[in-house]
Amino acid sequence: MTENLILTKPKGPIFEITLNRPDKRNAIHAQLLSELADAVGEAEKHPDARLIVLRGAGKAFSAGLDLMAMGGNLEMFGPDWIEYPHLITRHWQRTISRLTESTLPTIALIHGYCLGAGLELALACDFRYAAEGSKLSLEETRLGLIPDAGGTTRLVGLIGMARAKEMIFTAKRIDTTTAERWGLVHYVMPEADLENAAAALAEQIAGCAPLAVAAAKRVIQGIADEAAGLQLEAIEQAPLFKTRDLQEGVQAAIERRPAEWKRR
Repeated sequence: MTENLILTKPKGPIFEITLNRPDKRNAIHAQLLSELADAVGEAEKHPDARLIVLRGAGKAFSAGLDLMAMGGNLEMFGPDWIEYPHLITRHWQRTISRLTESTLPTIALIHGYCLGAGLELALACDFRYAAEGSKLSLEETRLGLIPDAGGTTRLVGLIGMARAKEMIFTAKRIDTTTAERWGLVHYVMPEADLENAAAALAEQIAGCAPLAVAAAKRVIQGIADEAAGLQLEAIEQAPLFKTRDLQEGVQAAIERRPAEWKRR
């Protein structure tokens, strides 16, 4: 595992996984996700682990997709990566879904910014605790894309169709007060309290039978039936990879200017 991208640290019943690109506000690309998935597998093999804690190093949980590297797709999928949209979406879905499908409960400790693909990571966790003052959003439509790594499906499941439309159609950032009221995060607290809150949750989970907890998680996820939603995300995302809007959206974001969209 490349230590510069992901850090892991067992701490009693907690297995901590840290996104470690603080200079990039933990911007996400394909290779980071691959190593994150490996870290989840490592946690599942640790004999004492009862809760995976996902956090970000530095001043933010994650600012989302690494635009400068276009998500690392070129490096992982080659120069013709844009010709394989389904392959790319499936990779992002599969790696992020390791958090959802893990036999261990998972919690995202959110601070600073939790945007785009960063929020998709948090949505894949079972719990989300947020530091006061954090900002959350799914901003893919501002780039000419949709949240296709489970973000659309899981957001609807958490906060309902109407609120999910409001967040995704407008790409607006919401504060922690709104996020808690909508059910997007479980609790909001001072950043200094996040670690203790995670430790308290781990202690509560450790008091329950691990096989029963894993079974309960599988049943709850089965009721949610996310597979159909993930498939629809992949179908709708594929043609967007080849639009002028995607090129314009990414360039506008890099240049910090309003995008000039085309209707067709």
